[in-house]
Amino acid sequence: MELRVLRYFLGVAGEGSMTGAARLLHVTQPTLSRQLRELEEELGQKLFIRGSHSLSLTPEGMVLRRRAEEILGMVRKTESEFSSMGEAVGGEVYIGGGETEAMRRIARMVRELRVEHPAIRFHFFSGNAEDVTERLDRGLLDFGVLIQPVDLEKYQFAALPDRDVWGVVMRRDSPLARRKSVTPGDLRDLPLIFSRQVVRRLAEENEYSKWFGRDRDRLNVVATYNLIYNAALMVEEEVGYAVAIDRLVNVTGHDTLCFRPLEPRLESGLNIVWKKGQVFSAAAGIFLERIQRNFGDNDSVLS
Repeated sequence: MELRVLRYFLGVAGEGSMTGAARLLHVTQPTLSRQLRELEEELGQKLFIRGSHSLSLTPEGMVLRRRAEEILGMVRKTESEFSSMGEAVGGEVYIGGGETEAMRRIARMVRELRVEHPAIRFHFFSGNAEDVTERLDRGLLDFGVLIQPVDLEKYQFAALPDRDVWGVVMRRDSPLARRKSVTPGDLRDLPLIFSRQVVRRLAEENEYSKWFGRDRDRLNVVATYNLIYNAALMVEEEVGYAVAIDRLVNVTGHDTLCFRPLEPRLESGLNIVWKKGQVFSAAAGIFLERIQRNFGDNDSVLS
């Protein structure tokens, strides 16, 4: 399977037609059609559903699209690492993380390093812990910022000094908005919107499940999210109440939404992690040195 053919495949999948993809890829339509037909024969699977004027992916085509994006992403990352070898200091650093105010700390580190090493470029990926660790494991990310609780057994890590405060994003006209904080009993029977990561963690022994106690099995979870923006829209449209981290939704001066912290107070620590035994590019190695300088050089960092 050639990389060129995978690029052709992604071009057709993205354009939804041979004509548009051929124009985008600067190849003739017969050449493109032949290459994709040979790819289907090589894999023994039909990749496209061919309509009169458009193409759509089969389930097998959707699997290949994901794999092709990962493969070509890894190729670009590898090419970048090798092309930067021998340069003064340059290259690419790939960082993933969930939505948290702690990313501001990472942004400051990036700003400092860009002053010292302007040839280094940084690429950020936003997602929950599952999304980030999957990309770390596949080598598509160098570092990940993870909100606890999370399994760190496979990773080296440094603890960030930040703590995220949990609470509820709600409409200002909700009766619950008159309270200064929210207790487990307040949430009983209310329609709740939860992070998918938190929903999975509720079945385990951790600070989330302890906070909800016996009520965790009776929670009325009507929707889940992995990033908060869409959850905030659902709150505005009266779908439910979003259990979320403070300061991710700007409710200051907001006409519709407000935030109330959980009581007893529930906080999450954060870690910046990387794979054990990771071989870093020169640029990523410099970023690691800055992590160690800022957050300590101890067993948690070097374990």
